[in-house]
Amino acid sequence: QVQPVESGGGSVQVGGSLRLSCAAPRYSVSRYCWGWFRQSPGKEREGVALIGSDDSTRYADSVKGRFTISKDTAENTLYLQMNNLKPEDTAMYYCEADLRRNFCSTPDWDPTTYSYWGQGTQVTVSS
Repeated sequence: QVQPVESGGGSVQVGGSLRLSCAAPRYSVSRYCWGWFRQSPGKEREGVALIGSDDSTRYADSVKGRFTISKDTAENTLYLQMNNLKPEDTAMYYCEADLRRNFCSTPDWDPTTYSYWGQGTQVTVSS
């Protein structure tokens, strides 16, 4: 297994919380830009939260103040803490890496720049 492995998804009610994890066996989370993206049926993949190798972060307006991206370099794991979940957060969530730059301080929102991703984990929020 060399692709990242996402976990932590599930079904929750509105206002609930989930913590997604991404174990990355092949590339270090201390390098590159990493991000969480999501996609629901019939929609384009969209960036949710990004983190640079310098720990700089960026968030989509729709999740600011509710989601937090972080990483544990000792465990080589990426996280997404999701609070106050809404039905519109329902989607498959993917952990992805932009491998173009070892040092990254300006993560890119363009999903086509991310070339390393896993199978995803499903998040379903019901009202």
